[in-house]
Amino acid sequence: MPSEPRGTAAVLAEADPGVLAGYPAARGDARPLVLGAGARLRSGTVLYDGTTIGRGLQTGHGVVIREGCDIGDDVSIWSNSVVDYGCRIGDRVKIHCNCYVAQYSELDDGVFLAPGVTIANDLYPGDERSAQLMAGPRIGAAAQIGVNVTILPYVRIGAGALIGAGSVVTRDIPAGAVAFGNPAVVRRAVADLPPIDARVVLDGARTSRDRLAGGHAGTGVTA
Repeated sequence: MPSEPRGTAAVLAEADPGVLAGYPAARGDARPLVLGAGARLRSGTVLYDGTTIGRGLQTGHGVVIREGCDIGDDVSIWSNSVVDYGCRIGDRVKIHCNCYVAQYSELDDGVFLAPGVTIANDLYPGDERSAQLMAGPRIGAAAQIGVNVTILPYVRIGAGALIGAGSVVTRDIPAGAVAFGNPAVVRRAVADLPPIDARVVLDGARTSRDRLAGGHAGTGVTA
C-alpha cells in the first residue's frame, strides 16, 4: 500500500507502492513532514521528516528529498534526482532527471534544471572550516540551467539567465544573461538570442523532422 505522510493534514492525490513519506530525519529534526494537497508521488520516492512541501508536488521514480527543506507549490522533480537537506525551492520549479541539489541551495520561483545538473556547496571538501560554511548557489527566478551544468558554491545566477549545456559556473552571472563554457562566461543577453524559427528548419528525412540551421546547437540549453 502507498505510504501516508505522518503528522500532516495533507491529501495525497496519488502515490505508488514503494513511496516513503515521512522517513525519519538522520540529523535529529523531529518535525513531521508537511506535504501539501494534490501530490503525485511515483515509486521509489522518499520524503524525509522535517521538510515542508507545498501543493501539487510531482516526483519521478527514485526521488529523494531530505530534511529541513522548504519547497513551494507546483514543483516537479523527475527520476533519480536528489534534493539534499536545508534547501529552499520556490514555486513552479522543475528539476529534471539525474540532478543533485546540494545542501543549502536556493532556487527561486520558476527555475528549470535540465537533466544532469550538479550543484556543489563545499569550497574545500574535507576541510573542517569549509564544512562549517557550506552553502550552495542561489539561482534567480525563471533562470534556465542546461544539460550537465555544474554550479559551484556561493555562486549567484540572476533572474532569467540562461546557462548553456556542459558549463561549469564558477562566478556570478547577471540577470538576463546567456553564459556558457568552462568556466562559464557571459556571451550575450537572453533578449538578443535569435528567434527559434530562425534556427530550426524542417527535415523530412529525420524521425525528429527538424534540424538546426547551420548544424550546431550553440548554447544547447534544452533538455
